[in-house]
Amino acid sequence: MEVLYIARHAEAASNVDDVVSGVPPGEGLSPLGRRQARELGEALAGEAIELGVSSELRRARETLELALDGREMPTTTLAAFNEINFGRYEGGPLAAYREWAWSTDPDVECPGGGESRSSAAARFAGALDWLLVRPEATILLIGHALPIRYVLDASDGRFPAAKIGQIGHAEAHRLGRDAVEAAAETLRVWSEAPRFSESLEG
Repeated sequence: MEVLYIARHAEAASNVDDVVSGVPPGEGLSPLGRRQARELGEALAGEAIELGVSSELRRARETLELALDGREMPTTTLAAFNEINFGRYEGGPLAAYREWAWSTDPDVECPGGGESRSSAAARFAGALDWLLVRPEATILLIGHALPIRYVLDASDGRFPAAKIGQIGHAEAHRLGRDAVEAAAETLRVWSEAPRFSESLEG
């Protein structure tokens, strides 16, 4: 891999309802989301993408399918880039999870069998390692807000914040190989001794 385009899935029904959805398959795209996914494809029409990758969640898989509509190329799912496991907050209001997350250390597992953010960061680093050894030069990866924010920040050497910066739906971000390698290493280092940086949203 030499170039990675990374994008959050388009708007899903769970986003409309503002509820937590981290367990596959989850709900699919909203009507607006389907339009956003097609627009993502139009934005990337001139890029020589050789492999499409998404998380296992339906909203990510549908975004990838619509964005690559009309192209002939392999696609696959990557469980290591799934959304974080929200534990007992699954299916409930996103605001409740955020209240817990914004006031809890990153190495604490989410109540109800969920995942800590430090464990998730190590998992995301493993997903990047998998992409880096792929033979395809240019890859499109569709994921979720938290892992994408972690990757983008880590590509600049920044550690995760408790309150992450916003990631728009179906907006592509271009990362070269060096940036992806930096992101993988930064997330791996942080996951071993996690401490939140200052929030990007103050």
